[in-house]
Amino acid sequence: MARLLAIDYGKKRCGIAVTDTEQIIANGLATVATHQLLTFLKDYVSREEVECFILGWPTQLNGKASDNQLPVRQFAARLTKAFPQIPTCFTDERFTSVLAHQAILQSGISKKRRREDKGLVDEISACIILQSYIESRHRL
Repeated sequence: MARLLAIDYGKKRCGIAVTDTEQIIANGLATVATHQLLTFLKDYVSREEVECFILGWPTQLNGKASDNQLPVRQFAARLTKAFPQIPTCFTDERFTSVLAHQAILQSGISKKRRREDKGLVDEISACIILQSYIESRHRL
């Protein structure tokens, strides 16, 4: 079975998570500078089979579009053009950054590492997005 790959898309950097080949568990893969994301994905897809890209869909609490929704939509179009054989899905990303911060605090990661590794939140957010997507498929 192919992997699922989730992206927490940001203006400066993007968190990336993938499933195992059985599509059961989400694991953090990397944090990549946004301008290098397509290059990173092309390299990854050349080595690993990806069934679907899952993008976090940024929405405000009231359900309206957030400021980052347009850049996500534009990136999704570039992703579809670069990988026409791999579908792109969206999943709600509300609260993922908050949950990621909580997970980091609870994990005992030192304050120094939290300050230095800003991409850690993005990577964990991508894991939360992917795990949420996996769980939503099992509920259907």
